[in-house]
Amino acid sequence: MPRSATAALANVDLNLLVILRELLREQNVTRAAERVGVTQPAASAALARLRRHFDDDLLERTRGRYVLSPLGRRLALQVEPLCLGLERLFAPEEPFRPEVSEHEFTVMTTDYVLAAMGESLSRVVHEAAPGVRLHVPVVKGRLPGDLPETLRTLDGIISAPKAEFKVDELCGQELFRDRWVCVVDAENPVRDRIELADLERLPWVIPNQPDPQYPASSPLAPLLAMLGTRPRVAVRVDSYAATPWFVAGTDRVAVMQGRLAAGFADRPDLRILPCPGDPPPIVEIFWWHRLRSDDAAHTWLRAMLDTASRSLRPGP
Repeated sequence: MPRSATAALANVDLNLLVILRELLREQNVTRAAERVGVTQPAASAALARLRRHFDDDLLERTRGRYVLSPLGRRLALQVEPLCLGLERLFAPEEPFRPEVSEHEFTVMTTDYVLAAMGESLSRVVHEAAPGVRLHVPVVKGRLPGDLPETLRTLDGIISAPKAEFKVDELCGQELFRDRWVCVVDAENPVRDRIELADLERLPWVIPNQPDPQYPASSPLAPLLAMLGTRPRVAVRVDSYAATPWFVAGTDRVAVMQGRLAAGFADRPDLRILPCPGDPPPIVEIFWWHRLRSDDAAHTWLRAMLDTASRSLRPGP
C-alpha cells in the first residue's frame, strides 16, 4: 500500500531544507556551510543525504566548479517560497506597522469595481503605507468555483453577494451601492424612458458572461424575471468597462452600473437612461476568510477599503 504524502513528509528531516536552499543558492559547499553556520564536513554530509533522497546529484562538478543539475534548477525555484513561508510561520509575529510595511495584499475584483474605487484605494493605501504593495487580479467571466478555498490564499474578493459567499467560513463588509441604467446609441429610436418591451426587442451587449444568456444567479435576475423572453444577446465581452463600445453606432442596449456608465456621459453618441422595472440596487461587498479576521494587517486593509469607498456611500 503506498504511503500517504503526510507519512512520507514525517520521514524527512526538515532541517535539510535550510542547507538545501543554501547549497542551491551558493552552488558551493563551503559557502553554504558558512551561511548556515555548520562545518564544511557537515554540509557535505547533508548534500550526500539530499542526493540519496532525490536520487540526483543536484550539484554537478564541471570544470572545477559546481553547477545545478536540471532537478537542482527546478528545486531552486520551489525551495525559496517554501522556506520563506516557514520563516514567517515560525518567526515571532511583529506588530503590523503600515508606515514601514512592505506587505503585499491580493484582492480580486472586477474592472467595474476598479473604475468605481480603484484610484481611491490606491491613493489611501499609498498615503498611509507607501511601501505596501497591491496585487489586483481582475475577474473575467465567473468567479473561482470553490470560494472558501480560494479565499484561503487571497486577502479578499470584492463582489456582489452570491449564494456561494454565504457560508460560515466567510465574512463580508459592504463597501458601496449603485443603480442599474440602460445605455443606448444616441440615434436609437427608443424614448427617453426605456420600457421593458424595448429590452425584450433590442439586442443586448452583456459583460463577463461565459455563455450567451444571463444565468439565473445574475444580479439582474429580478429584472430578467419581468421580461417575457430572455435577452437576445448580440455581443459578449469580458469587461464591464468596454460594454458601451459595443453599443455605440448600433441598435443594441446594455444594462450596466450607473457609476461606470457615468464615465461615458459626455459622449454625444450615447444616451444613459433609467432602467425600467426598478431592479434592486447593486451591492458590492468585500469578502474574506474568517481565518484572517483577527490579523492586524488584514484589519488595516479592511479599514483602507472602508475609507476608499466612503465617498461612494450616501451621507446620513
